[in-house]
Amino acid sequence: MNQPEIVLYTRSRCPLCDKAKDVLVELKKEYHFTLIERDIDESDELTEKYGLMIPVVEMNGEEVQFGHIDTITISEALTEKN
Repeated sequence: MNQPEIVLYTRSRCPLCDKAKDVLVELKKEYHFTLIERDIDESDELTEKYGLMIPVVEMNGEEVQFGHIDTITISEALTEKN
């Protein structure tokens, strides 16, 4: 079975982004998924799309959660995908 792919849209100096990454790193101990981190400041398009929303967690191309990322929401999404 394919592992879900999770993209974390982030930027530097973003405390919420750091927390989101901690949540995802914790969940990686329990679930199998590929984690890709994308800095929105590297792309005008991403900055325009996610500037006010980051951090954004996207799973297999679908936005799962943004802003305050919590373990329960992400683990439920991962459970649905498996």
